[in-house]
Amino acid sequence: MLQVRNLTRRFGDKTAVDSVTFDIPSGQMTGFVGANGAGKTTTMRMIMGVLSTTSGEILLDGAPLDAEARSSFGYMPEERGLYPKQPILDQLVYLGQLHRMSSTDARKGATELLERFGLGGRTKDKLESLSLGNQQRVQIAASLLHKPSVLILDEPFSGLDPVAVDSMVELLRERTSAGVPVLFSSHQLDLVDRLCDNMVVLQQGKVIASGTGDDL
Repeated sequence: MLQVRNLTRRFGDKTAVDSVTFDIPSGQMTGFVGANGAGKTTTMRMIMGVLSTTSGEILLDGAPLDAEARSSFGYMPEERGLYPKQPILDQLVYLGQLHRMSSTDARKGATELLERFGLGGRTKDKLESLSLGNQQRVQIAASLLHKPSVLILDEPFSGLDPVAVDSMVELLRERTSAGVPVLFSSHQLDLVDRLCDNMVVLQQGKVIASGTGDDL
């Protein structure tokens, strides 16, 4: 279980995240919802260590989260972080190796994921030649490639067509069935309600509600 406790982040006089507390249980999908500017992305960046915290703590199975533990996480940022002029498969293999995968394992895993997303015939294409939706598929593949221990996904379904959404959902369910905690943000509330075991609702940097869909 990933536990967020009294997490706070200030930028000068502005408090972007204000004493946020919630759990991401193992083997469950937790939906992170709220309006633009509510603090979702800032919270996710603090969980990943991309942003430092002003105060509060993040625990993994009761122990403080450190860089070593984070290195096994899968993270998909809201802004795509891939290389537009590099072939798709080559950069996925490179990213897999950064997560300590062998070149052989990374190539095999990346090829399988691209095939599941309908991109098996485009492995040598440069990322910039793909549609935005297909670029999103590659970004998702990058976050899943190394079989992460925790998944933090910022708007993973943005720009995906229904077929790609179904493929993504299937992959996420495979990860949760293996005990992986998953946190993802989305503005597609019907999708969150259908997929998530729990939801956390943020407003102006504070948790205003949390629980199951039925509870809320």
